[in-house]
Amino acid sequence: MFSNQQIVDHLLSVMENDIVPQTQVGVAHGNKIFGGAILLKEDLSLVIAGTNNETANPLYHGEIHTMELLYKIPREERPAPKDCIFFATHEPCTLCLSAITWGGYDNFYYLFSHEDSRDSFNIGHDLRILKEVFLHDPGGYARQNSYWNSYRIPNLIAEFDEDEQAHFNTRIETLKTLYADMSDMYQANKDKSDIPLK
Repeated sequence: MFSNQQIVDHLLSVMENDIVPQTQVGVAHGNKIFGGAILLKEDLSLVIAGTNNETANPLYHGEIHTMELLYKIPREERPAPKDCIFFATHEPCTLCLSAITWGGYDNFYYLFSHEDSRDSFNIGHDLRILKEVFLHDPGGYARQNSYWNSYRIPNLIAEFDEDEQAHFNTRIETLKTLYADMSDMYQANKDKSDIPLK
């Protein structure tokens, strides 16, 4: 059993070393900034990382595309969802919440919130769809339920001691800067793509 500190450390490392490089390439091709990864619970090793690929298919959000890549792994080598941690760089939208559920995962972790997606990255579809389609206000879905439990990384970090908080928050500030730069690139070029919901 791993501590929350160990889990957060591994998830941020995957984000820094595996998801960000893919996302930088994806954004350069007109895709959004959202990514995902699947790790083994037993040792926190990375199974697969992915990023948004909506220019190929508007359903290929970061989480969905990560699952698509997972299912390209031969069945005999592919871990069962119950044995995995699902990580999303951003709080999953309604499509991805459903995919995580239908995919059989009993958990997911994320860094940036729906409000971050709207306010920091100028992509507010998550909250608008929750309100317009499902009649839910921000935060209106069950973050713990009979299918899965969700964990926001900053909330976990808030429970660490001060030195650990400072260490992790420094890493997150660096990630925020990287994602702000990628967001600026996406926003500057999004009208060139045919993604339906920019």
